[in-house]
Amino acid sequence: MAVASFVLGLTGLLVFNVVLGPIAIVLAGLALLRGTARRGRALFGLGLGVADLIVLATVAGADSTVSWSIGG
Repeated sequence: MAVASFVLGLTGLLVFNVVLGPIAIVLAGLALLRGTARRGRALFGLGLGVADLIVLATVAGADSTVSWSIGG
């Protein structure tokens, strides 16, 4: 779950951050609660999930819309 959280958080920075960010946060939380051996990867996934939501909030605040695109 820690690796999945990391991958989803990283992918969420570019696409579907409204969906992938919260999923990464939940998976990281579950991995940490279960005492994963990959604690660092789970923490990175948690941080990236939070960063996904921060990017979404920042871009939505700048554009006044939840959807955004690069270069348009």
